[in-house]
Amino acid sequence: MSGSRVWFGALSALALAVGAVATGVATAATAATVFVSPSGDDSAAGTATAPVRSLTRARDLARAQGPGTTVQLADGTYRLTSPLTLDGRDSGITWTAAPGAHPVASGGVRVTGWSLADPAKGLWSAAAPARLTDTRQLYVNGVRAQRARGPVPVALKATATGYTAASPVMSTWHDPSGVEFVYTGGDGLWGTWYGLGPWTEARCPVGGISGTTITMAQPCWDNSTKRPPDPNHPTRSIGEVGPGDLHAGRQPAYVENALELLDQPGEWYLDRTAGRVWYLPRAGEDPRSADIEAPVLETLVSGKSLHDVTFSGIQFAYATWLRPGTGEGLSEVQATISLTGKGAWATQGLCGQAPGGTCPFGGWTKAPGNVTFNHATGIRFTGDAFVHLGAAGLDLGDGTRNALVQGNVFTDIAGNGIQVGGVDVAQTSVATEQTAGNRILDNHISSVAEDYHGGIGILVGYARDTTISHNQIDHVPYSAISIGWGGWLDKVGKPAQPNYSAGNTIANNLIFDHMLLLSDGAGVYTNGITGPSLSAGEHITGNVIHDQAGPGNAIYTDNGAANITITNNVLYNVFHSWAGRHTDTTAGNGNFDPEDIEHNWWEGGDPPSSAKAVSLAHNQLITGPSGAPRSIVDSAGLEPAYRGLLSAAFAAPAAPTPSDRVSATAGDGFAYVAFTRPVSEGGSAVTRYTVTSSGGQQATISAADLRRLGYVKVGGLTNGTSYTFTVTATNATGTGPASLPSPPVKPATGTVTRPGAPTGLHVTGGDGAAAVFFKPPASTGGSPVIAYRVTASTGATATVTGRLVLLGKEAFAVFDGLSNGTAVTFTVAAVTAAGTGTTVTSGPVTPGPV
Repeated sequence: MSGSRVWFGALSALALAVGAVATGVATAATAATVFVSPSGDDSAAGTATAPVRSLTRARDLARAQGPGTTVQLADGTYRLTSPLTLDGRDSGITWTAAPGAHPVASGGVRVTGWSLADPAKGLWSAAAPARLTDTRQLYVNGVRAQRARGPVPVALKATATGYTAASPVMSTWHDPSGVEFVYTGGDGLWGTWYGLGPWTEARCPVGGISGTTITMAQPCWDNSTKRPPDPNHPTRSIGEVGPGDLHAGRQPAYVENALELLDQPGEWYLDRTAGRVWYLPRAGEDPRSADIEAPVLETLVSGKSLHDVTFSGIQFAYATWLRPGTGEGLSEVQATISLTGKGAWATQGLCGQAPGGTCPFGGWTKAPGNVTFNHATGIRFTGDAFVHLGAAGLDLGDGTRNALVQGNVFTDIAGNGIQVGGVDVAQTSVATEQTAGNRILDNHISSVAEDYHGGIGILVGYARDTTISHNQIDHVPYSAISIGWGGWLDKVGKPAQPNYSAGNTIANNLIFDHMLLLSDGAGVYTNGITGPSLSAGEHITGNVIHDQAGPGNAIYTDNGAANITITNNVLYNVFHSWAGRHTDTTAGNGNFDPEDIEHNWWEGGDPPSSAKAVSLAHNQLITGPSGAPRSIVDSAGLEPAYRGLLSAAFAAPAAPTPSDRVSATAGDGFAYVAFTRPVSEGGSAVTRYTVTSSGGQQATISAADLRRLGYVKVGGLTNGTSYTFTVTATNATGTGPASLPSPPVKPATGTVTRPGAPTGLHVTGGDGAAAVFFKPPASTGGSPVIAYRVTASTGATATVTGRLVLLGKEAFAVFDGLSNGTAVTFTVAAVTAAGTGTTVTSGPVTPGPV
């Protein structure tokens, strides 16, 4: 545990000092100070020379002193045996690190006494500490270990209660009741997506296995495989969110948490029956000397009905969340919000839509925070760190008002980074019930949603007057920011859930490397009604969003999203800049949701229009950040005083985690292999990836080329032989463990022909620029399109590659440097393994001011 404090040291002094200035919190002139130290004594007086030991004892002494008291934490680790619970008696108290100290509030226990238990496999084992009866995470020198996982080892056929397996092999496993099936969404490139929507990752535990009969745990199974059908729309459920059943014939993407799956360095397993922990060390690790931490608490700090409490310079670490391992599982609807309870599939959140439906519509169950506050006013977190956590990092729940979260780091978190508000209180005129006036400023949020991949960097439910500004959010598997709720009913012409949300602002954030695994999300995603008018609605301005890895939009105004103003944003290297228009069944406006989208700099955005109550005007085409105003690009993300947060580290340097999805498509003696990039790069950037076939053939690609191309070609394969592929990632520290294998493909001799002409060609002109849009040919000649070649009549050329092309979606190329007033045409051809195909040429377009 000491290692985590050392790595935290580079952050604390800078962030704490800046946080104190930014918030105006006094740190020297308080009424009284309670001193606490890991080496203190709870029978002491809590003075500088006689500090107490525990945070709960410090809390009690601070309560006796009253508002204005400071609790000063000396350097070291404070191992909590129960949550630090705060209420109104704790109002006005500041919790802060001592000068130069880096205190850690830990909900974990250290696992010691390791021995080599299986030399042949390299497996080590240790007795679980008495308090460690269950956990979903393990950390070695601050590095998250992967719970043992692997491909499902046997063919499965879905039944009403689970599966019938082709053989009884899983019934012979050590503890079948601990096994968990994972249903990962995503874009389904060269394969399929699983689960309850491409934006989700459901998890259901196994209830039991007898022979070839696998019975899944309830209520997770029913809540994930059943939905009340909409009689007026047979293809949809009444809830209108996602499919009515697990996709892909209910097949799981992989299986997790069995000793028999422990075969990759960095994997672990907790044998709850025998009380032992198993671990397969990474290169260079020695479990006998490593700091191996298992989180046992689910809550570190909680507070309710209090005001003006400050936390500064404190690291909150090592907590878990056990509900996904119970019969509830994680029947995810969106953003780790899920169905819970028996029969929830038929009633929960289906207000007015199904018999017995509970209110409000969309009132499903939010994941908890490891640090959580409700009905609290003036709470401040400045210069803190939220790391090694198993739920959401920080939850500012219903009724939280005027909170400030500034200058913090959120990283290595299993679920959402920050949660603001909820989805269970949509309408209320009682001010204390509304979540309002909260500010999320200058935080670095990275490598969150590491376990629950549908998670979000910052999730806001129903809230008003929220400010999310100058944050940097990167390396997230799904959306970076999600705000609003309850809009899905517009899919079938029903009103979105009325709510009190209004006046929320998302400004000057820097977002990149998002959508690393799942699909149908965004850099900034909005759902539902955001306010009563454009002026009082949501404002998205000054954000820079780039390098989106998966399908979605840079800015996404999804179902029911209304009254949104989008201005002065810079969007590039994304799948689509913005979408979309939606039916407004509540307030008219020509029966569409009003939005104002002006003065943005983007690639491939929509042309000027006022159709369907959406105003699109004065948006400029660019090919990268150099085409946008430096004032916007330079000011997005952390303000200068907070940029030291980017160098903070909380774990030993490590190799990257593996890709979470690998897929392939075969040709004649070769295969194209695509894979997702890791959520955690291990502290230094990935430099290259190596793809290995089950036959031993390998191919290596640089990280830069993978971003550009989206695939690797593996040659030397034997036609008629089935192959799977795994991927490893390498950084400055070393090469990480192999990914799970791709589904099998079989190269074969065949005749492939050059592709036909691309379809759907159209061009949008801009100021000295043009965007050329096109779709795949009607016939690709038996081989997938891997690129497009675009040539302007001026002689300029562009080659378009990447995952968007591989998915067969509409792709685009932007040309700048064109002359206003001079017409230009564009010729496009698709490229496959057979070569460059038939061309198609656009009509003329004349660039000009927008």
